Parts: sequence; structure tokens; C-alpha cells
Amino acid sequence: MPTHETDEQSAGVGPTSLFRALSDELRLITLLLIRREKELCVCELTEAFGAAQPKVSRHLAILRDSGLVATERRGQWVYYSINPDLPLWVLRVLDETAAHNEVLIQSPLAKLSALAERPALRCP
Repeated sequence: MPTHETDEQSAGVGPTSLFRALSDELRLITLLLIRREKELCVCELTEAFGAAQPKVSRHLAILRDSGLVATERRGQWVYYSINPDLPLWVLRVLDETAAHNEVLIQSPLAKLSALAERPALRCP
């Protein structure tokens, strides 16, 4: 089977790494939420999913290591956003996935919206 390492390395994200990273539903929904909200921190995502911080952080690390999200540290908190250097084809995949699967993010998005003082809320 041919490999596409050169394509993946030159583009930053290749099809194998993209679909491997998104094969987990929590990671897929996380990426779609980040795409919609522009940036989120781990504390917001733990609230949105009702999941433990270590679990959410582990999945965010996979998204970061695959090149799908960028990070910015502000004090002790790390904020995640869509990597601005993603190839256009990856952005199109995310756009199409979001457009045709809004139900995936409805519940976590409602929980995010219900957070007190959101969007002004930032991790303590």
C-alpha cells in the first residue's frame, strides 16, 4: 500500500492523521465546537461534555499533536483554536461535517451557552 508521508508532511495534516484524530466522537465534537466558537479552553469543554478534565485534556493533546488545533497559553490556562495553517481541503471537510451534522454539537453547545457570564467566562 502506498504511503503519503510526503503529502502529509508538506501539508501539515494528511488524510490518515486527520481521520485517525477524528475517529473518536469526543474529539470530532470538540473540534466542531472549537470551529464554531473560535476558541475554547479545557474548563469550558469539561463543562460542555460533563467529562473529567484529564479525559478532555488527553483528547485535546491528540488534536494538537495531529496539527488540527493551535494553542495559546494565558496564565495557567491553554486556549485551543483551529490551526490557521490547515490545508484548505481539511477546512472543507470540517465545514461539510459541521453543516450536515449539527446535531452532534447541539447538547454540548447548549451547555456552553448555559455557563454563567458566557462568552465573557474564562477559566478561573
